[in-house]
Amino acid sequence: MLSKIKTCVLYGLEGHEINVETDLSGGLPNFSIVGLPDVSIRESKERVRSALKNSGYGFPVSRITVNLAPANLKKEGSQIDLPIAVGILAANKIIEKDIGEKTCIIGELSLDGKINSVDGALPMVISMRSNNFERVIIPYDNKEECGAVEGIDIIPAESIRDLVEYINGHSIIEPYKVVYSHSFNLENFKEDFSEIKGQPAMKRAVEIAAAGMHNILLLGSPGSGKTMIAKRIPTILPDLTFEESLEVTKIYSIAGLLNNSGLIKKRPFRSPHHTASRAAMAGGGPKPSPGEVSLSHYGVLFLDEIPEFPKSVIEVLRQPMEDGKISISRARGSFTFPAKFMLAAAMNPCPCGYLGDPSHECSCSRAQIDRYLSKISGPLLNRIDIQIEVSPVKYDDLKNNTAEEPSCEIKKRIIKARNIQQKRYTGLGIMTNSELSSKYISKYCKINRESEQLLKCAFERLGLSARAYNKILKVARTAADLEGSENIETEHIAEAIQYRSLDRKYWR
Repeated sequence: MLSKIKTCVLYGLEGHEINVETDLSGGLPNFSIVGLPDVSIRESKERVRSALKNSGYGFPVSRITVNLAPANLKKEGSQIDLPIAVGILAANKIIEKDIGEKTCIIGELSLDGKINSVDGALPMVISMRSNNFERVIIPYDNKEECGAVEGIDIIPAESIRDLVEYINGHSIIEPYKVVYSHSFNLENFKEDFSEIKGQPAMKRAVEIAAAGMHNILLLGSPGSGKTMIAKRIPTILPDLTFEESLEVTKIYSIAGLLNNSGLIKKRPFRSPHHTASRAAMAGGGPKPSPGEVSLSHYGVLFLDEIPEFPKSVIEVLRQPMEDGKISISRARGSFTFPAKFMLAAAMNPCPCGYLGDPSHECSCSRAQIDRYLSKISGPLLNRIDIQIEVSPVKYDDLKNNTAEEPSCEIKKRIIKARNIQQKRYTGLGIMTNSELSSKYISKYCKINRESEQLLKCAFERLGLSARAYNKILKVARTAADLEGSENIETEHIAEAIQYRSLDRKYWR
């Protein structure tokens, strides 16, 4: 008696089709699983045995062999519990009807026969749809995240008994669908830009950074508002599109951070502590999972007091900042996770924090300052589009009762600038100015003769690199988009150049 059930295992963000072949034969009672299963799959024997018995089906007293094909592919994950149980029931003729070649089953079992939720259900469903599957049977608690996927029937099952009744045609489980409606409400944010007094230069720099998804470094003395403004960046970012929401949710599904909440509708904002390890930042582990750079995909990665992070952790950011993805190589394979994020970093100019502060005297020696700043390497600093020095807040600004501009007004300008960018780059796979490659910069970032002369002078005087040159043009393009200007004017170039001066002032 042989049965074949289709299931799925994840490798990074990609799901691979697995055949669960179950054979019941004579001989001494035995239950073996072959085909390179990991510990969680080998332990499924006891979960399946108890789940079937407590669901009223009993457990066949025979020799049971379960083969996970292809046999040369490492399998891991508790989502194979349910297909193994269904395979045994089908081989034992308790499930009478053919499940079909176009049906995939995933789910973890509890001892009482309930089907528990699994991590990574959404990317599994999307991968099975790409493999031309017509139906996926999933745990009931995973229905919210999977229900938005078009082109495949999502069948949520609560228990083995419910599933057996459904397959045998004795009950009906309607395919679950979620009609995606994006409800963005600014009041959901506790913070708002209107709470920030003064600091017009910093607000302008952050607005440009948000409009073009440019990386930004805020440098200034303690209490000048760096952290405060960084935490308010999500309030001015455009809403996630459906495609972006689906991609972000896939990452959080793999990481086990969804809590059955359905699609993520707000852009991520990640702020890891400076004790974070390289694996926590980049991703990895025995079973490679997304790190902070991937969890910030289409959102903001905020590193407060960035020099306090270990230098090896900070250097991890170099590849994803440039490529928009991160590749993790381990003994069992190479995995690639998306990582298109906006880096917002904040730091003090020295260990005591008061270098250059007009009202406090710095107590650090030159050697201490150099050692502190050297934690930020030149190559990493070169990848940061906007660098701005933040001055201390003035007393008159704090006591000024004039209403500051709220986040909703800034967001309107940013959405307008983003729409200009999306229209300009239609068909190129580019969403924002920060993604422009060298071959597109010459086409979309043309400047006049006066601007070219100014940029040439800055390039030679500041000793800029080719990367810094390109970033100045991209930032200037964003500044022009915010003003609705079709052409990059000289003032846009001048503004972009001033955002590249900190490394010459502090990193000597």
